[in-house]
Amino acid sequence: MNITSTTRIRKLLGAAANAVRLQVVVGAFAAFLLIPPVMAESAGGDSQAELAKKLANPTAALISVPLQSNWDYNIGPAEATRYTLNVQPVVPFSLNEKWNLIVRTIVPYIDTESPIPGGPSHSGLSDTLQSFFFSPKEPTSHGWIWGAGPVFLWPTATDSVLGTEKWGVGPTAVVLKQSHGWTYGVLANHVWSYAGDDTRAHVNASYVLPFISYTTHTHTTLQLNSESTYDWSKSQWSAPLNLNLSQLLKIRRQIISVGVGVRHWMEVPQGGPDWGMRFTVTLLFPKNAKKP
Repeated sequence: MNITSTTRIRKLLGAAANAVRLQVVVGAFAAFLLIPPVMAESAGGDSQAELAKKLANPTAALISVPLQSNWDYNIGPAEATRYTLNVQPVVPFSLNEKWNLIVRTIVPYIDTESPIPGGPSHSGLSDTLQSFFFSPKEPTSHGWIWGAGPVFLWPTATDSVLGTEKWGVGPTAVVLKQSHGWTYGVLANHVWSYAGDDTRAHVNASYVLPFISYTTHTHTTLQLNSESTYDWSKSQWSAPLNLNLSQLLKIRRQIISVGVGVRHWMEVPQGGPDWGMRFTVTLLFPKNAKKP
């Protein structure tokens, strides 16, 4: 079999895999649209309304474990696909009568095709990002909710291609307001590397997440956000615009949130993706914040 035939087979297999992924997401979305009216009743009540509100608040005293699947398409000359599973546990701790500590951890698993035709694929863990928000338990007199603290970058990648091989640290903060079903605000951080492999590029990046969402009386949430990163070393933005739809459900005793979304990459480095999809399942454990 010659190289041309092998390349064609690889492209056909890649296209078939992408089609299957698309069918899974579209099927999940179709089922999702049919489920809410029925499931909202089984999950109904003031407690679920409060949970839906807390879920939209990054500093809420709510234990949650989001499992976020992301597909990004048309990367590089090979028009490759990248799959990223973000495991994002959020654990609150009650420090005293006035303050909470919210620990938000993001552990990514990446499976990516080569952006260059004929190149190798890579899969494995990427670097872990862990944020610590010190947040007042009560909003300000004007209704604003906020939190601030340090953020750490841990070099946990199992493949050098998938991580920075750097240790990093910096500040992070979030401010938001919730009123009449609306939640809007911004979360940001900046990470500088301070140790790691000297042959790798230093990390000097800002992350900005403006967001706005609306939650209905049936606990359905529509959210618009942009998870944008600016690389100061390369003077380059990576800025997707995300539109997400999620529904709070109750399956037996377990409360979950199921969401789907699409995104358009407004600004990317050369060879970056142009669009993507998202499917998220979030496990909720509505208990008071833990005491450290």
